[in-house]
Amino acid sequence: MTREAGGRPDISRVILHVDMDAFYASVEMARRPELVRRPMYVGGEHRGVVLSANYEARRYGIEGGMPSSRARRLCPQAVAVAPDFDTYQLVSKGVFAILRTITEQVEPASIDEAFLDVTGAIRRLGSPVAIGELLRAQVADEQRVPCSVGIGPTKFVAKLASRQAKPDGLVCVPPGQVVDFLHPLPVEAMWGVGPSTAGKLHQLGLRTVADLAHTPRGTLQRAFGVQLGGSLHELSWGRDARRVVPEQTERSMGAQETFARDTDDPRLVRLEVLRLSARVASRMRRAGLLGRQVQVEVRFSDFTTISRSVTLQGPSDVTDEIFDGAWRAFCRLNLQRARIRRVGVRVEQLVEQDRAFQQLPLDAPDRGMREVELVADEVVSRFGPAAVQRASLTRR
Repeated sequence: MTREAGGRPDISRVILHVDMDAFYASVEMARRPELVRRPMYVGGEHRGVVLSANYEARRYGIEGGMPSSRARRLCPQAVAVAPDFDTYQLVSKGVFAILRTITEQVEPASIDEAFLDVTGAIRRLGSPVAIGELLRAQVADEQRVPCSVGIGPTKFVAKLASRQAKPDGLVCVPPGQVVDFLHPLPVEAMWGVGPSTAGKLHQLGLRTVADLAHTPRGTLQRAFGVQLGGSLHELSWGRDARRVVPEQTERSMGAQETFARDTDDPRLVRLEVLRLSARVASRMRRAGLLGRQVQVEVRFSDFTTISRSVTLQGPSDVTDEIFDGAWRAFCRLNLQRARIRRVGVRVEQLVEQDRAFQQLPLDAPDRGMREVELVADEVVSRFGPAAVQRASLTRR
């Protein structure tokens, strides 16, 4: 669906917010068409949390962040699909590649959403609506997943417009229609308004954005502080000075795993850290990236989460080196038989391989473990992930 609020847009600044609809679930349905008409979610079948649910499952009340056990009670017939983060990252990378054909001004907000400043692309590609529909068509054709697009003169308005465009639609709010678009919305639609703030606003008799807009700034600042109160007043009139900030070159790459049962067995944890290190290193090699800092994150049975990081001697994408750093970081936690629910490995300070300086020792061989892993990567790409594995990882 496409809706335009009317009026002629002022092209002095045009922002798009692109939001993939039920991203993880959409990727799984593209791979398994038999799930399209069935309620399904990505996450654990009996434990863990729901990462993404399709719209059929949402009709039963299933939503992201919900415990899988509750999702199962709400809809016993729902299909639970184990997450495949490597595939999600690959599809996300493809989507962002499409976005960058529209403009270089792309600001990722997460794996499945981004802001684009398309002001400079209008003369080349047409009206903002035409650009949005072109983008949606390319994503659907090349990546086989739907996305919703919101268009407005600010990031805030574009974000709200994409929310109204869901699922699989486009909403354009020209500058002259911003106030008419915003003021009927509930205060919960505002950035910075969570359940607690919404409750305080309701106590003050403020239920719509129009109510906020017609409340003096000073009143809001006395009730919610100078920063939040001022921000609510500005946004209620559609004023948002934030610019689209293109992605920085430094990125991170990681993986995590929730154990089937909470564990305090260091051998099991060590194997999982090795498995995650191998997964991350493989993805880095495919992306042509090296990393210098390795972080381990541990979530305990009570959902408390802590992390530690170490810095490698030089940038690397070799599994053994990343695992060595990850395990050293884990040992720095000094855990005493703590019950662990989830463990994750993340490599940060990433640089492109051809731009990284690596100081090799004088006695380094001409061929090392990296060359072995590159060959293994080729075998895996042809014959599947089970074609080449470390012996210690062949049994879970």
